[in-house]
Amino acid sequence: MSSAAEQEAVAGHQATGNGRQAAAVNGARRAAPPPAMPAWPGAPTPLGARFRVGPDGVAGTNFALWAGGAEGVELCLFDESGKESRVRLAELTHEIWHGFVPGVLPGQRYGYRVHGRWDPWTGARWNPAKLLLDPYARAVDGDFGLPPEVYGHVRDWPQQHVADTVRDDRDSAPHVPKGVVVHDDDDWADDRRPKTPWADSVIYELHVKGFTRLHPGIPEELRGTYAGLAHPAAIEHLVKLGVTAVELLPVHQFAHEDHLLRRSLKNYWGYNSIGYFAPHAAYAASGTTGQQVGEFKRMVRALHAAGIEVILDVVYNHTAEAGELGPALSLKGIDNRGYYRLQDDARRYADYTGCGNTLHVVQPQVLRLITDSLRYWVTEMGVDGFRFDLAAALARSMHDVDMLSPFLAVIAQDPVLRRVKLIAEPWDVGSGGYQVGAFPPLWTEWNDRYRNAVRDFWRHALPDVREMGYRLSGSSDLYAWGGRRPYASVNFITAHDGFTLRDLVSYERKHNEANGEGNRDGTNDNRAWNCGTEGETDDEGVRALRRRQLRNLLTTLLLSTGVPMLVAGDELGRTQRGNNNAYCQDNEISWLDWELLEDPGWQALFALTSRLIDLRHRHPVLRRRAFFSGRAQTADGLRDLAWFTSRGTEMTEQDWYAPAATLGMYLSGRDIPGRDERGEQILDDSFLAVLHAGEGPVNFRLPGPPWAERYEVVVDTSLEEQGEAPGVEHRAGTEITMPARAVLLLRVAG
Repeated sequence: MSSAAEQEAVAGHQATGNGRQAAAVNGARRAAPPPAMPAWPGAPTPLGARFRVGPDGVAGTNFALWAGGAEGVELCLFDESGKESRVRLAELTHEIWHGFVPGVLPGQRYGYRVHGRWDPWTGARWNPAKLLLDPYARAVDGDFGLPPEVYGHVRDWPQQHVADTVRDDRDSAPHVPKGVVVHDDDDWADDRRPKTPWADSVIYELHVKGFTRLHPGIPEELRGTYAGLAHPAAIEHLVKLGVTAVELLPVHQFAHEDHLLRRSLKNYWGYNSIGYFAPHAAYAASGTTGQQVGEFKRMVRALHAAGIEVILDVVYNHTAEAGELGPALSLKGIDNRGYYRLQDDARRYADYTGCGNTLHVVQPQVLRLITDSLRYWVTEMGVDGFRFDLAAALARSMHDVDMLSPFLAVIAQDPVLRRVKLIAEPWDVGSGGYQVGAFPPLWTEWNDRYRNAVRDFWRHALPDVREMGYRLSGSSDLYAWGGRRPYASVNFITAHDGFTLRDLVSYERKHNEANGEGNRDGTNDNRAWNCGTEGETDDEGVRALRRRQLRNLLTTLLLSTGVPMLVAGDELGRTQRGNNNAYCQDNEISWLDWELLEDPGWQALFALTSRLIDLRHRHPVLRRRAFFSGRAQTADGLRDLAWFTSRGTEMTEQDWYAPAATLGMYLSGRDIPGRDERGEQILDDSFLAVLHAGEGPVNFRLPGPPWAERYEVVVDTSLEEQGEAPGVEHRAGTEITMPARAVLLLRVAG
């Protein structure tokens, strides 16, 4: 049906019984607006609600809201009983509505009603019956349910194909959270940021609630909260493990999707943002009327004091308002056309995210919203960096992904943001959205090419070892351009999205039945091997093989050049019971089971992981700041990187293309580029790593001079306990037996 025909159809329906019924529903619960309060002119900047002292020393709050095409804005203030008072913002400066309201103090709950045309065919969706969350709200009080009243249109209109064009005039205020005025007087004078160099970083991806919810050392009232993550028991685990940064799954205020609420589920991961300045209130132990802000800051301080940086996983590509049939919670009702990318048919949304909408980052006010938010979290909340969900969607200009896009250009020149850690998830779901290796300097990237290669190698599914060679040595084929360094690659084998490491070696098929979507959700491309049995088993042989595969995977990750990222619980053998899309599982499926540390087998895995991280910290040859040259630097022919076959000979071009399950990698500690802080040459031990993914043992001849005279075993993943491995020596030229599916790390002795 054409747009004109649809408009005519809706007009016709409003003259029928259905139309009269909808009008009656809209009329119900519509009360007379409360009396308006006066506001002083105030200022158009900064945006949001800022408590301050106004004219004549009067304390109050300045409110400023960008609403470009709106015809009027009302500020709505709510007392503890929920009674609403309205303040008309009469001042308009450069499309910003603003006013100073005397007597409004921190803790005040508020929202906006924005007036304008209702014309969905042109993208205009103003509806003053809907209370809207301030995009700059620094705290949010209350939960987002999704009853019909929170939709700008009549959600249950009989003809769903035109439902989004029929305005719903019922008041949404009783059903939506409110922003909270927050007073921020923290100067962070007592905080010391770790400022860990990229090359020295080891990232640990965790969920605030999932990491702390079952931790026995955290007081019960603090579990699942920012205060719980700040507790010494939580930090002790991170310090023992040796990670340098936690990457927190989204902590911006988020909402739950309607289809989940209908199934009595919730959005657990939080990739459904609606408040880009507000810490998610459900993770606060101290309160939700501003207290969550201070609690988050105390968490950051505690982690910094332990030498651990805080990186936020941020979702600026879309919001919780979904598409034309989604709710009106904030931006959609403030200026739908200004904030979102719309199709040529302006009723519809451009969707490069798979979530119903895409923020229109090319628009100056949207770019300002994002960069203001980022700077706020750095300067006032103390965080050290960001991982950008579906970053390719942010890098689109009008349609195509553009590495000279306004978003990337603004970040590159911003004096605050260009100094923090910036990690791109370098893809989205739109055409041309896969951009691994394409982001400019300053950016690091999640490297899914690394993930795929390592998974395939250890399930013995690679046709040859070329891909593995690139991934182990820093992915120079992807990142050796434009001044980028090996640490542009964030190496990972697992992430929140997909199997846990234990499930990767226990399941080959997803088991997402608990999500209620008929096991249709989640990827089928798992590149997993279950070691011969699907799921948990009592077969001790299978269990032992799985533990060995876990040791192989973790050892490979932590010996690879680049920045390693682990997922919380992988070092403990955490399982999600085969669920590879646990985004809606806010329960034991997703929470860390700390009782695993009582099992000697998982204790040994934790000990190995911690030992490998410590090895990485102690040896600069494992965390290089420049790519390998592969060329001999001295007359003896020794190179900074060399590759060996099982025969103990250097790899030839033919060897790289031949089917193989064994690869030897030599890292020279005397050929590390760069100098230390005192300007002296960096020298280190040299290492030989032998990776063998074959089903049976293989003989491997250890390379002789100039590479080494003797080798000393450092790690042997064929052993459950590593206590037997270190110190065993082999003479160069010796033929050793590599057990099936194992990694042997040897240090050049002498």
